[in-house]
Amino acid sequence: MADETNDFNAREALFYHETIRPGKIEIIASKPMATQRDLSLAYSPGVAVPVKAIAADPSLAARYTARSNLVAVISNGTAILGLGNLGALASKPVMEGKAVLFKRFADVDSIDIELDTEDPEAFINAVALMEPSFGGINLEDIKAPECFIIEQALRERMKIPVMHDDQHGTAIIAAAGLLNACHLTGRKLEDCRMVVNGAGASALACTALVKSLGIPHQNVIVCDRSGPIYPGRDGVDQWKSAHAVETEARSLEEALKGADIFLGLSAAGALKPEWVKTMADQPIIFAMANPDPEIMPDDARAVRPDAIIATGRSDFPNQVNNVLGFPFIFRGALDVRATAINEEMKIAAARAIAELARRPVPEEVAAAYGRNHQFGHDYIIPAPFDPRLMETVSSAVAKAAMDSGVAQDPIEDFEAYGHALKSRMNPTTSVLTTVYAEAKNNPKRIIFAEAEEEVVLRAAIQFRDFGYGTPVLVGRTQAVHDKLVELSVDDPDSFEIQNSVDSDLVPQMVDHLYAKLQRKGYTERDVRRMVNQERNIFSALLLALGQGDAMISGLTRPFAQTMREVSQVIEPKQGQVPFGVHMMIGKTQTTFLADTTINERPSAAQLAHIAKETAAVARRLGHEPRVAFLSYSTFGNPSGKWLENIRDAVHILDQEKPGFEYEGEMAPDAALNPTVMKLYPFSRLSAPANVLVMPGLQSANLSAKLLRELGGNATIGPMLIGLEKPVQIAPMTAIAPDVLTLSVLATAGVVG
Repeated sequence: MADETNDFNAREALFYHETIRPGKIEIIASKPMATQRDLSLAYSPGVAVPVKAIAADPSLAARYTARSNLVAVISNGTAILGLGNLGALASKPVMEGKAVLFKRFADVDSIDIELDTEDPEAFINAVALMEPSFGGINLEDIKAPECFIIEQALRERMKIPVMHDDQHGTAIIAAAGLLNACHLTGRKLEDCRMVVNGAGASALACTALVKSLGIPHQNVIVCDRSGPIYPGRDGVDQWKSAHAVETEARSLEEALKGADIFLGLSAAGALKPEWVKTMADQPIIFAMANPDPEIMPDDARAVRPDAIIATGRSDFPNQVNNVLGFPFIFRGALDVRATAINEEMKIAAARAIAELARRPVPEEVAAAYGRNHQFGHDYIIPAPFDPRLMETVSSAVAKAAMDSGVAQDPIEDFEAYGHALKSRMNPTTSVLTTVYAEAKNNPKRIIFAEAEEEVVLRAAIQFRDFGYGTPVLVGRTQAVHDKLVELSVDDPDSFEIQNSVDSDLVPQMVDHLYAKLQRKGYTERDVRRMVNQERNIFSALLLALGQGDAMISGLTRPFAQTMREVSQVIEPKQGQVPFGVHMMIGKTQTTFLADTTINERPSAAQLAHIAKETAAVARRLGHEPRVAFLSYSTFGNPSGKWLENIRDAVHILDQEKPGFEYEGEMAPDAALNPTVMKLYPFSRLSAPANVLVMPGLQSANLSAKLLRELGGNATIGPMLIGLEKPVQIAPMTAIAPDVLTLSVLATAGVVG
């Protein structure tokens, strides 16, 4: 089930889909396309060679094309996210979203296809004809009963995995949770009595899978709007009648008496607290109606404190979220070139997810979600961003495909496969997601020093709307208010605006700053002018006086100028030197560059300090740091000036034994290129470096900006480290998402 908590408004949702470039996906070439030779190999005449090879042996398409890692997300828009039948075109934002989830969570390439037909036969024919294009088909948002007909026909006609995620994705995650709920309550599935409320695609798929796991058919009562489904009841189609059982119950209330499990995919409020009272001891309640559950968890626990409860929402424990399943199910199926996603693979996925929830939770996941993430009544389903899902679920699905005979390319070494799965994804992406969750669980106040700038104001609005905390807006009161109105904010008066012209804090600010600067050539008049006229100084004083937990600025002035102004108020941490880090995020790796902003020619002690602090940031973002002290020289070749401070920094770390790999002095290729690294077998780096400590500001700043402009990687930063209060200085070219990210990193304590 999708996360339906509304922590944004319509304006921000539309802006997100429109900004940068319309939509959420693009096509990027995976091979060089720079020269005529590249083009000749990519297209004519070079392309003829793989064409002939595939014609002779169709299995070679997996080797020479993207097909084996390509899934189509296909819908006709007849059942869009609970919104109903809005048509194929209206479903496109959802299908694009599903495509990017495939890529984000499992590195599966995906493209959305919207078919403008409600005729099942036309839909089936259109999809079946596309089999040569794709390695798998994810059906989405198709209404029942047509979804049953379409999926069954396509599974019979196509020799690639086909899965209707609305049915089976929900079923797999719910089944995993039920396995663990039964484990916690000492139940055996074969002894359980279950009542299902709802008889749509998801509910019937859940029912079928739970029966496959061991609950007997006669122990399950399925209810629709007319009550329990029993043999001979009028108005029951073939899909519902498959789950008909003999029962004297003629209402949901009657069916629930003595039941062990309630599984709902129906409507808000469908389960009454007084009915929950009549269920068995330690009842298991899966209230998954979207967006509001059949019963709110607090209402259920009020009458049955011993209940285990799951919903489809992220703001309650035990969220049944499809993203725990479908990316990794297709990942495993694609990797063995499975011809189907069968019952054995779905059961394997459910069991793998259940077993993962019983294992100790990684520290970064537990910290981010702010809950007691240990196996128990409030943790029967893993967190959606647990980085272990990729390896655990994909491996289980791949093995089940092999054991059930549908794998065309079996895996020989599952240990190596596990390592390959982990290396497909950059851990930074998962950790950043948990950082955002941590910020949401521990909201803070952040001072936006340039709130009259539209980019800054958009970031501030998102910071509040997404639940990360309270923005404190600094600027001319009327100008900021007018800009909020211009940006269609419904409640502009609810934002806190600080203006030096009318702030009651100015006298206290003047006293505070004058005490710091009176022996540095400043008069009280100078200080008063600075407080009244310089927004960065005014904002930094708000931070110093406890009016906020962090501050962000930088869009209207160069970094160095902003840093000078902030530094007049905010001191460095005791015994530390401030510096900046750029984080370059690639597909499978992240590299940290420091110091890129402040120290022109760092001393040996400063270089050692920068290395240790940057390594700490890398660790907080999910990486085991490997530090390289960069130079034009690699271990003395060529010799020259400016090497001693680098060598001395290495010697300092030798004495301190900091607990991470480090080496230097070395040129970038000796730090990053495995082939060049082999020329230096004595190097202490076990793999390419991911923390690059630059010898001076000139080379550092040039490198960071060149990589940002030419490298094609996402860049975060510079991230300011080492001040006594969290301050971030965004680039003057930053856009709203950049400002928001730095704000969240600052308030979550990752940097600062």
